[in-house]
Amino acid sequence: MDVASSYISQQSFNPSPLLSSSNSISVHRPAVILPGLGNNSGDYQSLKQTLNDKYGISAVVAKVSRLDWLRNAAGLVDPNYWRGTLQPKPVLDWYLERVEEAVQEAKESANGFETVSLVGHSAGGWLARVYMQEFGYSHVSLLLTLGTPHLPPPKGVQGVIDQTRGLLHYVQQHCSKPVYTPQLKYVCVAGRYIKGARLFGNSDVEPVVSTDTSQLVSEAAVLNTTATTSPPNATLRARFVGQGYKQVCGQADVWGDGVVPEVSAHLEGALNICFDGVYHSPVGADDATRPWYGSPHVLEQWVQHLLD
Repeated sequence: MDVASSYISQQSFNPSPLLSSSNSISVHRPAVILPGLGNNSGDYQSLKQTLNDKYGISAVVAKVSRLDWLRNAAGLVDPNYWRGTLQPKPVLDWYLERVEEAVQEAKESANGFETVSLVGHSAGGWLARVYMQEFGYSHVSLLLTLGTPHLPPPKGVQGVIDQTRGLLHYVQQHCSKPVYTPQLKYVCVAGRYIKGARLFGNSDVEPVVSTDTSQLVSEAAVLNTTATTSPPNATLRARFVGQGYKQVCGQADVWGDGVVPEVSAHLEGALNICFDGVYHSPVGADDATRPWYGSPHVLEQWVQHLLD
């Protein structure tokens, strides 16, 4: 199988002895963490600290506050917003500039490395693609995305409104296609925390929440699980989550990380990975019972891509 189109489903969080050993810490190319929509830089401090202290990766978080996201309201005066054909510039210039500032800061502590890794969480992943389109990517070796809704919602589906007002369609049409080459690698990480449900139906049983982290399964097994383990009835929680999924991918009864459907978090041409039991956001996460992508025992499973 071509590595660029390969798919990994990782349900095991078994720690790697090599990466867990304090004696194995070394210096690697720096990483720039791009916050997701509604998140601020502080939400990623634990991830930043772990990358630096445990893995020898100098990490910089793009400086974003929650109030900064209100800047996006500038798009409301753009006619393209109402047409659903909004473009990243100038609405998102403020975010792209913050990323560039973080990249420059990372380069200053690069210790001889000429390239950086971009780690985009949620919307930060597709915003990283816009950044690379606008600022170039000769200085980027890796784009690793965590629960990013990469794909635009399908058109013509009843009840589905493109919440990005055309931005993801722009990214799909104009940004460089994902690759997995020695020079530049795209790695897309998705989570399977809860399966959504359609809005109508009975609500007598609990939603399907993925908590089994005991075994490594094949892609075929994942697809079979997705198709067969949904209960005949669903709780209000599963329905609520499902309506969120539907706005992203056009379908409610799919697996996802509680916010972004698994199918939307992967890109053709990238190395696509899925972890079982992983929640979308650092906000509301708990490393023991509700881990997110940056929780230490989840980080162990994808950090090797930053070390290569």
